[in-house]
Amino acid sequence: MARSTAALATAGVVLFGSSAAFLAGAPQPRAPPAPASYAAAKFELSELASGQSFSSEEEEQSSAAGGLSWAAPLLGLGAALGLACGVLAPAPARAITAEQFSQLTYAQVRGSGLANRCPTVDSVGDKVEVKAGSKIINMCFEPKSFAVEFETDKGKEFATTRLTTRQTYTLAFIEGKLEPNPVTFSESDGMDFAATTVKLPDGEYQPFLFTVKGLVAKGEGSAFKPGFTWGGEFNVPSYRTGGFLDPKARGMYLGYDQAVALPALQADGSAGQAELFRATNKVFDQGKGAIEMEVNKVNADLGEIGGVFVSKQPSDTDMGAKAPRTVLLKGIFYGKVVEKDYVR
Repeated sequence: MARSTAALATAGVVLFGSSAAFLAGAPQPRAPPAPASYAAAKFELSELASGQSFSSEEEEQSSAAGGLSWAAPLLGLGAALGLACGVLAPAPARAITAEQFSQLTYAQVRGSGLANRCPTVDSVGDKVEVKAGSKIINMCFEPKSFAVEFETDKGKEFATTRLTTRQTYTLAFIEGKLEPNPVTFSESDGMDFAATTVKLPDGEYQPFLFTVKGLVAKGEGSAFKPGFTWGGEFNVPSYRTGGFLDPKARGMYLGYDQAVALPALQADGSAGQAELFRATNKVFDQGKGAIEMEVNKVNADLGEIGGVFVSKQPSDTDMGAKAPRTVLLKGIFYGKVVEKDYVR
């Protein structure tokens, strides 16, 4: 009986200390990010090349661990460990080199998050030469930040968004021809599009098709080396295809022609008729995007290049029903330069 009474008293003290920690010392929630200025939308890679835009994984882990410093004096060791297990989110998968990735099995990659990460490059040598007939294989684009042109009280500005798509938004296995003087890359194949959705500051969801389809990127010179910049334009297909049916079963070549009465569409007056027509008349919208890249690492022995990119493209239009928004993406890229007789 005495032992039971002591155990209950100990449990009460721990629970009281835990509740006091949450009531008195919990950190204040962070305010939503303020919209960025329009100048941040320009293709400026100096900030990205210096590494200031993306915090390192070590910093992310240390900041996450530091978030529980307020609870340490109040909770016992056991309670603090239990709180850490329940509050801390799993750290993102560490990026590895392409050679290390090729040695992993499907079971090792599955559920690890590595499939959504671009390989890193170990710096070896000072440049990767581009010869006539060369090509880039296994090119990868991994966005790190997403900004969308957003209507504010001060007009249209780029606002930081929250990614809602799971880890399926990276482009990978892209390849194409590569020519020197000037260096010209023509994308031709690969997983070159990914349906992605972000959440705007006002709670609205904005879908878009992250892509580099048909990219033709050019840069002066005949070799990739740290500081080399190149870029170009690409095509942005429609987020949805013609077979898609909206909630009212309207589509481009399937479903109903319209979901409202025919007399209502032909009624006198123009109020709302243009908007109704756009929602009914489904079209396969195609846009244009632009990307700028800067190389910051090369591996001359393996022909690998890595760096940062800034991409600008239109968002989804709901098959012509809405005006597209401009999406600004910043991230990292990877590619492997091989000669024309290269055998996998």
